[in-house]
Amino acid sequence: MKPKAEIGVFGGSGFYKFFKGARELAVQTPFGAPSAKVTLSEIQGKRVAFLPRHGVHHEFPPHRVPYRANIMAFKELGVSRVIAPNAVGSLKAEIRPGDFVFCDQFVNFTSGREDTFYDGPETTHVAMAQPYCPQMREAGIEAARKMGLKFHKKGTVVVIQGPRFSTTAESRFFSRQGWDVINMTQYPEAVLAREKELCYLNISLATDYDAGLEGDPSVKPVSHEEVIKVFNSKMEGLRRLIVEILKTLPQKRTCGCGSALAHARMSA
Repeated sequence: MKPKAEIGVFGGSGFYKFFKGARELAVQTPFGAPSAKVTLSEIQGKRVAFLPRHGVHHEFPPHRVPYRANIMAFKELGVSRVIAPNAVGSLKAEIRPGDFVFCDQFVNFTSGREDTFYDGPETTHVAMAQPYCPQMREAGIEAARKMGLKFHKKGTVVVIQGPRFSTTAESRFFSRQGWDVINMTQYPEAVLAREKELCYLNISLATDYDAGLEGDPSVKPVSHEEVIKVFNSKMEGLRRLIVEILKTLPQKRTCGCGSALAHARMSA
């Protein structure tokens, strides 16, 4: 079957305006249905598939997102690269609400999520030392630089279970570890993409200062309303950034993401 898409984009319902002349496609996978129908379009000469990870009406909370079905839907459509924007809380004063962060590491604090395609009998240990595609990160950084955006070239995202936000003590702990931003969906999404040998780019948009900023009582703890307000205010900039990344991204993959399983299998 001819691939229907080459780039996959995760995001929220506001991205529907991003696609012109788009068509919807229902996809079924061995891991069930993805969180919504996939929207297909062509942007910058590239076939792009969009999927809202939380569903069209945000009906899937972070711990219930069908991550395996979502990644598998992209894989079955022929996608080889994934762009994954998401809202994050900042754990550092220098990462201000409205800033973009191209994360290069994550730390997982979730539990109980279905986080692998390989439950046996074929044992697979995929390497995750560098969890985000270096080639895509370079394209993202270059695109943000061209646009004059406020961004950070790297960062560690700590992934919490949700759906609740952190306590002040938890947020203080994460910050004191030297981690940069906090989110609820980067795990297992990034790992599952690697298991399917997809390149994966995280674009974190800081919307708040998590449980506040230590030493500054004027900074209030995060609220859902504030997250949505800041994210929506940056929606157009995020759309333009993705278009610029599609323009900047080389046609050929030169990273190691496409051969992630070559040395990951254990056999007798």
